Amino acid sequence: MLIDDVTIALQAGNGGKGAVAFNKNMMSLGAVGGKGGKGGSIYAEGVSDLNALSQFRYKKSIKAANGADGKDQFNDGASQDDLVLKIPVGTVIRNTETGETQEILKIGERVLLAQGGIGGRGNFHFRSSTNTSPKQFQEGRPGERLTARLELKLIADVGLIGLPNAGKSSLLNELTRAQSKVANYPFTTLEPNLGTYYELILADIPGLLEGASQGKGLGLKFLRHIERTKILFHLISAESKDPAKDYGIIRKELEAYSEELVKKEEYVFLSKSDTVPPEEMRKKVAALKKIHKNVLPISIHDWESLEKVKKILNEIKAGRSNS
Repeated sequence: MLIDDVTIALQAGNGGKGAVAFNKNMMSLGAVGGKGGKGGSIYAEGVSDLNALSQFRYKKSIKAANGADGKDQFNDGASQDDLVLKIPVGTVIRNTETGETQEILKIGERVLLAQGGIGGRGNFHFRSSTNTSPKQFQEGRPGERLTARLELKLIADVGLIGLPNAGKSSLLNELTRAQSKVANYPFTTLEPNLGTYYELILADIPGLLEGASQGKGLGLKFLRHIERTKILFHLISAESKDPAKDYGIIRKELEAYSEELVKKEEYVFLSKSDTVPPEEMRKKVAALKKIHKNVLPISIHDWESLEKVKKILNEIKAGRSNS
């Protein structure tokens, strides 16, 4: 199960308090209390593992260690190591209290989530010509606290979209080494799957329903993943009685969710072309071309049609390399 939306509580470490201490060595009087150590901060770092958010499925509270208190004889308390949370590239991090957002867009990119508190000064730092034996000290600063929502939005070059059972997973498996579950019934795919065609990342987005933009099924969750795909491969099953209507359903849901989605470059494929007679296929292609000028009938059992899909991907890849 892909965990792509979690809320966690973060607590950076508090700074240690300064020490009040006096020199114990003969003939060496004066304040010698050291500073407290710095508390650990909490960072997020991008990784390629899409399942990285699963670590927070049951662990909802993350706390960094507090800095150690200062000691005598000018010895400062130990500062604590920072915590680094590994999260998937494409994750949006939202502070639920302030609304501030940060995004992880690259592998290895690191952002600060909660700053650790600095340590307090010991009495050594309060000495003066008029106060040679100070007893003042500072408490350490508290570490930042916040509640963060981590929301994964897939980053892919090509997103495969369409109604349930349109053949998206089968096409992904044929074009890449992905092993998406395939079966002859709706909603076989319950979470996005990724595959790589050379350096292009292809994402199989689970089938959308009419009403997805209003939250029907898992529609909002799946629409969110389409936001960051650069190009859409829209698959419509040739077995459909009305492919043009199916196309319209998905386009309507995309637009209702975000007008930016319908502005993305789109290729339309009439999938499972081997399942209907040639004359019926021609009529369905003609009906779709009235809506979208570029419609390509394909079948995973037709090598020639798959080569046409690969040609499109190669052109996308070449265009990306030249940009």
